[in-house]
Amino acid sequence: MNNLEINHYIFEDIKHIDELGKEYWEARELQLVFVYKEWRKFENVIKKALIACENSNVSINDHFVKVAKMIKLGKGGKRRVEDYKLSRYACYLVAQNGDSRKEVIAFAQTYFAIQTRKMEITEKEYSSLTEEEKRFYQRNLNRKGNGSLNIAAKNSGVKNFDKFHNAGYKGLYNGETANDIAKRKNLNYREDILDNMGSDELIANLFRISQTEQKLKKDKVQGENNANQVHYHIGKNIRDVIAKNVGTMPEELPTPAKSLKQLEK
Repeated sequence: MNNLEINHYIFEDIKHIDELGKEYWEARELQLVFVYKEWRKFENVIKKALIACENSNVSINDHFVKVAKMIKLGKGGKRRVEDYKLSRYACYLVAQNGDSRKEVIAFAQTYFAIQTRKMEITEKEYSSLTEEEKRFYQRNLNRKGNGSLNIAAKNSGVKNFDKFHNAGYKGLYNGETANDIAKRKNLNYREDILDNMGSDELIANLFRISQTEQKLKKDKVQGENNANQVHYHIGKNIRDVIAKNVGTMPEELPTPAKSLKQLEK
């Protein structure tokens, strides 16, 4: 693997997102990227990472989830094997305990250290950040917030999450759905709209997300339609507050020249 081939996409391409919007990596896929031929040897690296996590007084269960999966064998056979779901921080620890003589692991150590740092930034440091850094910070908060909101929505009986999230967007963006927002921003197919928002627009969406979650929980909202209505009205209320304060409407805020994916590269 040469320098041209080693970039952040080798890690982003194998990243998974669960039903709650939480990102993770599968250890057996990471094993191939890290060029470990034998699972036994790579699992030893994971075990060292587990010890490092425990020694840092960080909950192992939050970052290393042991799972079982079926893999295909020759002639249509299958075999059950062990695997791990790894958080970004877990990937960082695995890279730190891997063979740094391998170029891809040396790159991974830096990459996951930078990415993990983005998630650890404190509010005290926020004011000193550039606009691009604020976008990364707010995007991460939105991602976590959506994960929590999805749990609350699921408990309220929501099954169609696209419709649920669009209800919130419609309230905040004067009737626009996620697809409408993407088209207005001239985004490519399946480009993430949140990756193409400035920090102010991300803050407005984070407020919508957090307020909706609190409302669903506090009022013990039940029923998909009721949950959708709550999300719409929260978004609309936030829009009304912006209007009363003579602020700039979300759809009128400028789209950054570069998406966060481009900035990461």
